[in-house]
Amino acid sequence: MTHHEQLAHGGSTTGTGAPAPSDRNSLTVGADGPILLHDHHFIEQMAHFNRERVPERNVHAKGSGAFGVFETTEDVSRYTKAALFQPGARTEMLARFSTVAGEQGSPDTWRDPRGFALKFYTSEGNYDLVGNNTPVFFIRDTMKFPHFIRSQKRRGGSGLRDNDMQWDFWTHNPESAHQVTWLMGDRGIPKTWRHMNGYGSHTYMWINAAGEKFWVKYHFKSDQGVETLTQEEANRLAGEDADFHRRDLHDSIEAGDHPSWTLHVQVMPYEDAKTYRFNPFDLTKVWPHGDYPLIKVGTMTLNKNPENFFAEIEQASFAPSSLVPGIGLSPDKMLLGRVFAYADTQRYRIGPNYQQLPVNRHRVEGAYTYQFDGPMAYDHTGDSPKYAPNSYGAPYSDLTGSAEEGWETDGAMVREAYTLRAEDDDFGQAGTLVREVFDDEMRERLVQNVAGHILGGVKDHTLPRVFEYWKNVDSEIGKRIEEAVHAGRGKDVAPHDTDADPAEVADSPTLHQG
Repeated sequence: MTHHEQLAHGGSTTGTGAPAPSDRNSLTVGADGPILLHDHHFIEQMAHFNRERVPERNVHAKGSGAFGVFETTEDVSRYTKAALFQPGARTEMLARFSTVAGEQGSPDTWRDPRGFALKFYTSEGNYDLVGNNTPVFFIRDTMKFPHFIRSQKRRGGSGLRDNDMQWDFWTHNPESAHQVTWLMGDRGIPKTWRHMNGYGSHTYMWINAAGEKFWVKYHFKSDQGVETLTQEEANRLAGEDADFHRRDLHDSIEAGDHPSWTLHVQVMPYEDAKTYRFNPFDLTKVWPHGDYPLIKVGTMTLNKNPENFFAEIEQASFAPSSLVPGIGLSPDKMLLGRVFAYADTQRYRIGPNYQQLPVNRHRVEGAYTYQFDGPMAYDHTGDSPKYAPNSYGAPYSDLTGSAEEGWETDGAMVREAYTLRAEDDDFGQAGTLVREVFDDEMRERLVQNVAGHILGGVKDHTLPRVFEYWKNVDSEIGKRIEEAVHAGRGKDVAPHDTDADPAEVADSPTLHQG
C-alpha cells in the first residue's frame, strides 16, 4: 500500500504530516532482533511521550473546568467602564475549579479550599479573576505564601503530609483563624463545584467613564444553592471516586444541565477606605453586608466541556495581572504579590509565550504587542519594528501623568502588614462567624472536624498553641475542642481527616459575605 493509499484508508501521520510507517510495530532486525536507532517514527513518538506533561501547578494542581458565557444583566456603569460589565454585554469565558494543596492524582473531596479561576475573553483583552470559594485567606502578606503552602504539602523526609506541620504554621500566624474556621466548618468540603460560591476574595478597584474610583469585592453566588459534604461522606467518596467533582461537572454539562452563578459586588466609595473600621485591603477580613450590601451584576453560565483536557484546561493560564480598562488593583499586599507570581509561574510552567496558546489567546482584532520571539513563538508581525517609539507607523502607548487606576500612598519604607484599624484583630471575625453564623449543629461539626484533624498527628508540643488558638476564636468552642481531643486520645480514637489540608476555603455568611 502506498503512503497516499494508507492515508486514504485512515492512516496516521508523523508530527511533520508525513504518513506514519506503523503505530503497531517498531523497525527491528528480523522479528526477534533489536530495534534500530534510525526508526525515526519510534524515536519521535517516544521522545515526545517523554515530554508530553508540563510541570503541574505548584498550587491548585488538581482541577478541571468548562467554557461558558457571562451576561451583564444589570447597569453598573456608574461604577466601571469595563466593557464586559456594561448592560447587555455577553462575554465568552473559561472557568477552572481546583483544590489547593493536593497533587494531580489527589482526591477531589479532601478538606481543602477550592480555586475559582475565571478568564473572560473581552473585547478589550482578557480579564482574569483568580479567586476561591472563600472571601478570605490564611495570610495577609505575600512574603508568607511559600511558607504557608509548604506547611500544607508533604514533608521533605518522609514524603507524607503532616497535620502537625499545618497547625504549627497556623498557630504561629493567628491571622489564619478566620479562614481556618471556614475550612474546618461545613463549607470546608463542597458537595460539588456546582454547589459552591466563588469569590474574587481580594479588594479590586473599579473606574467609571468619568474617572471616579471605587473599591469592589466579587461574589459569585451558586444558582444551584450551596451544599456540602460531611467528613464521613468526603472520606467515602475519596476512596470510591477520587475524581468525583471533575466527573460531576463534566457529566452535568454533557447532559445539558448547565450550572450558573449570579455575580454580585460590594462597592465601597473610594474615600471610605481611609477610615473604615476594618482595613478593607486585608485579605483575612470581610466587609459586613450591613455596611456594603450586595449589588447584582449578571450571570455566568458554563455550557461547554473542553474538547481536550490538556490543551484547554491544563495549559489554561490565569493571572491577576490580566486586567482591562475600568478595573484596577488595590493596596492588598497579597494581591500585589500575586500580580507577579501568577504570570511568572505560567512562564515557567508553559513557557514565555503561553499567552499565544489558543485557550489563552485574546480576541482583540488588530492588537499589537512588543513581546518578541522566545521559545515556541507563533504570533508575529513580520518585519514591523519591535521597539518604541519608532518611525515606521507601528503603534505604541505613550500615556503620561497620573495613573487612572492608581491610589495615593506615602510614608517611610517599612516591613509591616497594615496599620491596625479600630476593629482590626486576628480572631474577631472568626469568633463572629462561630457565634452568629454557625448554628448548634454546625458548631458541633466544627468541634469534631478540628478534633479529628488534631488527632491525626498533631504533636504534644504543638497542642497547647492549638487549644489557645481556638479559645481566642471562641472560649467555649476552644474548651470543647480540647475536651474532644483529650477524650479521643484516652479512647485511642482514629482520626476523621488524616488527609486534610488548607490554603483557602469556605464561603461566607450573611453577616460576612452571604
